Amino acid sequence: MTKIPPLSPPTPMDYQQLSTMIKEWASALGFQQTGITDTDLSQYEERFMQWLAKGFHGTMDYMHKHGIKRLRPDELIPGTLRIISVRMDYLPPDTGMFETLNDPQKGYIARYALGRDYHRLMRKRITLLARKISDLIGPFGYRAFCDSAPVLEKPIAEKAGLGWIGKHTNVINSKAGSWFFLGEIYTDIPLAIDPPTAKSHCGSCTACIDICPTKAIVGPYQLDASRCVSYLTIELRGTIPLELRPLIRNRIFGCDDCQLICPWNKFAKTTQEKEFHPRHQLAFPELLTLFYWTEDEFLKYTEGSAIRRIGYECWLRNIAVALGNAPADPSIVSALKAQLLRHSSPMLLEHIEWALQRQLT
Repeated sequence: MTKIPPLSPPTPMDYQQLSTMIKEWASALGFQQTGITDTDLSQYEERFMQWLAKGFHGTMDYMHKHGIKRLRPDELIPGTLRIISVRMDYLPPDTGMFETLNDPQKGYIARYALGRDYHRLMRKRITLLARKISDLIGPFGYRAFCDSAPVLEKPIAEKAGLGWIGKHTNVINSKAGSWFFLGEIYTDIPLAIDPPTAKSHCGSCTACIDICPTKAIVGPYQLDASRCVSYLTIELRGTIPLELRPLIRNRIFGCDDCQLICPWNKFAKTTQEKEFHPRHQLAFPELLTLFYWTEDEFLKYTEGSAIRRIGYECWLRNIAVALGNAPADPSIVSALKAQLLRHSSPMLLEHIEWALQRQLT
């Protein structure tokens, strides 16, 4: 992390200068880009409400329980005038993504989850940025977020000029691709705002739609999250639909296919944050090794990781599906039979039995 520039107070009410200083501090704190926008998200309201009406959010009830506040930042946090949007690259170097995906004996984990939980690092850095502002201008109203509240992060990032929402519904930056996290500060300071990203630059490309393993991208800019592998392996706590299990293949936590295929990611930079680098050899994990983890081992090896949030039972569920999709192997059959005797969860046992049947037929 580079040295933070010294404080140099702006002239009274010089919000353009203050906005510039905030971006300099954010850069010194490890953010690759910062943009500032107002609170008007009305242009995204119709699409979001239609998405909910179609049930594309699946069991993610939190997507609608706060009602319209997700679309109206000044109602979620009264007094909010501006939103500071930041992004931070997370792609680790040399993680052999295609090699792991193409090896049915290994489990694929979304690259954002290989290192320490991004929520903690991002929130800490965003809070430090808010404190830098406070050190200069005194106390001010703000709330810091990182995938932690009813906040429309992607529309905010697009409106703040950080990139455009691609056909896969991730934010794409023309100079940095899409492998980055987003975070926000809601504030009552009337900062100078940045021009929004004017249009999508996806053109006629449909690579992300074509490659989606479960066909969750049902059309350009339309994601049926209830079919998405990330939803099925992370958000869903119950039974994975039978027809989708074979399509998941060896993805045991999330999915990166739509980003892997995106042409704009040829401009992506690998992260400089060591905290995002792989831990415990999770970039190339053997499925059987993971399947034999005890709950204590699971908790040990996922400490400080985003993976832990799904819990041990769903972790084994996901691995069982991957083993069911692997080529027939006596060692897999033995492992599945052994786990049938160790667990009592009906949900987990149903997936193990499915995998065993696949291995034996």
